[in-house]
Formats: sequence, structure tokens, C-alpha cells
Amino acid sequence: MPLFLTMEITFNDSVVLVTGGSRGIGKAIATAFAQAGARVMITSRKADALEVAAAEIASGIDASNISFVASNASDPDEPERVVSETVEHFGHVNVVVNNAATNPYFGPLIDIDAKRMDKIIEVNLRAPLLYSQAAYRKCWMDKTTPGNIINIASIGGMGVEPAIGYYNISKAGVIHLTKQLANELGPNVRVNAIAPGLVRTDFARALWENHENSVASRLPLRRIGEPTDIAGAALFLASSYASWITGETLVVDGGALVQN
Repeated sequence: MPLFLTMEITFNDSVVLVTGGSRGIGKAIATAFAQAGARVMITSRKADALEVAAAEIASGIDASNISFVASNASDPDEPERVVSETVEHFGHVNVVVNNAATNPYFGPLIDIDAKRMDKIIEVNLRAPLLYSQAAYRKCWMDKTTPGNIINIASIGGMGVEPAIGYYNISKAGVIHLTKQLANELGPNVRVNAIAPGLVRTDFARALWENHENSVASRLPLRRIGEPTDIAGAALFLASSYASWITGETLVVDGGALVQN
């Protein structure tokens, strides 16, 4: 019988922590893991948004498998607290999805101020490392249970473009962080990243809302991405089908990087 006759992916014995999990890509990833049987903890800044998201994610499944904790990704003390609360609630953490991101500045690099530089780096680059450190120390350092880290980067971290240059710098850092952590934490912990192209989210609304058709027409697949496109990639990278993949960045962009 062929080894890959079916490609069913399940996470029935796994606990997954998703940062930035109340909306967009994070919510889609949390939903996909929950539907695949995982127990899922989502975190973001606003408790009311998390409560609504958790209820929606739990629709049709055991609601006790979904929980949430409000936290601020720019606070360096929060990752350890969130990981500890996840372990207290679910007993362990198997997968960390570092999805939380911010971009408070649109414009040329020459005009960005230090305050907004700090905010972007704190959330987009420092927080993924702090969450990875916390999960490793709390759950994986004894090497009895394997761990899995998935960082949400961006194709912006692979090139240059106007207006969001500093955000792209932070995402380039995430791509290198992924490689560095994979090198240091193997073989017990796998670390990979996903680099989305333009996805239909509130976070990226300014990039697609008024010219979606124009943007889509330039892509080989002729559409912008949906959060579920990224969720499917996350399931794959966390699954046993990706057991010999680490330190890689999976581009999910509708062909944006090959259009020329």
C-alpha cells in the first residue's frame, strides 16, 4: 500500500499556542488546528476580541479544547506568562505559532522615528524569540517531548518595496531567526516559517481594499490570498509529513515572487 494514500493530518494529542490569534491569519491557523483535534490557546491584546474568536473557533467542536489569554506582545514579560498559563491550562505546549505582528508606520525609511522602530521590532521580531525561549525552557528543554515553532514572516522580508520598508526589515529578521533557532534547537525542536504574500485580512487592508482586482491580475493564480491558505501551510509544517524540514521558509504567495 502506498505510504501517502491519504494525507489526513491530525493533532489529537497536541497543544498549540497561537499569538495574534483573535483575527485574520492567526484565527484561521487556530481554527485549522482545532478542527484537526488540537487543544488551542490563542492570545492577543484585547480580551473581548479573544472571547468572540474563541467561541467562533470552538463552533462544532469540544469548546473545552479552546482557551485564550490576553497579552501584549510588546511586553517582554508576557511570553513567559502566556506559556506558563497554557501549560497550567492544557498541561503542555507542542506547537508555538508566532503570528502576532504590527506595522504602525507607512512611508520611507528616512522618516521613521525611533518609537515606531522599537514597536515594530518588539512585536515582530523580539516577541517570536521570547515565545520560543519560554516554550523551550518550560516544555522542550528536557528533550522528552519534541517541539515545533512556526514563525509567520512575509515575502516582504525577501525583497524591497515602498512604504513598508521597516516592517519588511523586521520580517527579514524573522526569516533569519527561523534559521538560527533551527540550527540551535535541533534535533528535538523543528523551526520553520511561512512567508505569505498579500492576504485578505484587516491588517493588510490598506494594501488590497481599493485595488484587489489589479493586484490579483498580476499574480499567476489571479487572486489574493485567504487566511485559510496560510493555515493549511501551518498544519503541514507542524505535521509528521514535514518531519525532515527545519530552518525553511515556505512561501505562500499565489506566485507573486515568480511573476517576473
